[in-house]
Amino acid sequence: MPKQLLLIWAIICSGIITYFCLTDSSNIPAVNFPSIDKIVHFCFHFGFTISWILFFKKELKGKEADDYKAYLVSFIFSVFFGITIEILQSIFTVSRASDVTDVLANALGAIAAVFSAIAFKKQIDRI
Repeated sequence: MPKQLLLIWAIICSGIITYFCLTDSSNIPAVNFPSIDKIVHFCFHFGFTISWILFFKKELKGKEADDYKAYLVSFIFSVFFGITIEILQSIFTVSRASDVTDVLANALGAIAAVFSAIAFKKQIDRI
């Protein structure tokens, strides 16, 4: 897949996550499930990190040493993106607040994505 399409996909994923994290939470249907918020944060950042890993692996040409750069850059980007979203929630939204446990869930999603990308390296390299 061309790296331009992977970049567009990663940007779209980032935009969707940004929208859902900064939209008024009263517009989101309530779900009575324990820790659903943390599960959503985990899944968002799992997908976010995977999408950026796919792009960075293409961008860095897929050499073995560069694969780990793609994993590291994507992980760091995901963590900083998550922290930024939490800060923006406290500044620009009324119905949301910053939460350290959300940042932890984000980081765990990013870690799971990196380990999944390593485990499925052959399949990811075919993309």
